[in-house]
Amino acid sequence: MSDLDMELYGYLVDRIESISNEWLTQRRKEHGSIYSVDADKETEAYLKEQNQLTNLTVTSSLLEDKREFEKNKEKWVRLVAKSRVSSNTPIPEVLEALSNARKVYWRFVERFLEINSEKVTQENLLKWGMKINRAFDELAIEFSQAYNLLMNNKLSAQSSLIDELSAPVIKINEVFGVLPLVGDIDTWRAKKIYECVPVKCTEINISHLYIDLSGVSIIDTMVAHQIYQLSQTLDLLGVKSTITGIRPEIAQTAIQLALDFSKIDTYSSLQQALKDKFLIVAEQSVK
Repeated sequence: MSDLDMELYGYLVDRIESISNEWLTQRRKEHGSIYSVDADKETEAYLKEQNQLTNLTVTSSLLEDKREFEKNKEKWVRLVAKSRVSSNTPIPEVLEALSNARKVYWRFVERFLEINSEKVTQENLLKWGMKINRAFDELAIEFSQAYNLLMNNKLSAQSSLIDELSAPVIKINEVFGVLPLVGDIDTWRAKKIYECVPVKCTEINISHLYIDLSGVSIIDTMVAHQIYQLSQTLDLLGVKSTITGIRPEIAQTAIQLALDFSKIDTYSSLQQALKDKFLIVAEQSVK
């Protein structure tokens, strides 16, 4: 590493905070963006801290030993990707901010060139340009990759939660559980119920599941068939199923499909089914 390389490195390291301060002044008013000029002080503080790390990381690319750059880059990517996923900041918005950071950074390089115009050669300029631009490019690429990975994990977790809430199996004692279904059940939701419920029953060791349909507004032929298949699957797993809350229109749909529910206990209400199994005490005995 030449003396001039070290001079540029030292010049930029000494001005890392100044570069960040100038970058912050470039912000515009953008509704709902963390990069907006009217963002709160806390947001501005961590943006400044992260931009300082950006500047330090890019500057470390000028060193001959690339381990420092790789270490800083890894830290920057992890910190910024996690932060932007948390704030739901879209990738294009982040890349635009990084592009603005690159422009400001180059202004400081240009100021160094003006001060040292007699010493800087075209070869120096080309070498620095390649290193600095490559460093910014690597930050953009690896940030995008890390962001997509974190966002996919986040969406997957949310999807799993939605699936679980779509088919909430509630354990009411050591062996009995209730699946209270509420609202419309379309084909997609019926499929999720069919996929998730047997797994959930196995996980929490349920041997008898009450499937309550009293809160279901509409069930079409496809959904009725899925519920029938669910009871059959549970039976193969050794889990007895009881269907409660069957209304006349649901019963008619089952008959039209020639679905044989004769081997499955059915009740007009969940309360009646639980009374028959002595899981609750009838109101008369309470009195």
